[in-house]
Amino acid sequence: MNIYIYIITMAVVTYLIRMVPLVAFRKKIENRFVNSFLYYVPYSCLTALTLPSILYSTESIISAVCGFAVALILGIKQKGLIVVAAAACVTVFVVEWILKLM
Repeated sequence: MNIYIYIITMAVVTYLIRMVPLVAFRKKIENRFVNSFLYYVPYSCLTALTLPSILYSTESIISAVCGFAVALILGIKQKGLIVVAAAACVTVFVVEWILKLM
């Protein structure tokens, strides 16, 4: 019986999270601060989810930072996704190999 209470509570909370913004904001949002906040929320959530995975997915944080730096530089230079991912992977592989030699 206890599990049903948990399931019902979870369903109500999930429904309320999705329903409250629809009820509270019927008009178009005119506030520039709120609009900019809502615009950047997906980017900040994606960063918060992926950055720890990037830094702790290798044996050494040094190789992870090097791979991240290469990916960041190539991304800023508007290179393609495959090029960025391949270059970052090769960088991590080479740095890990060099660190094992030391």
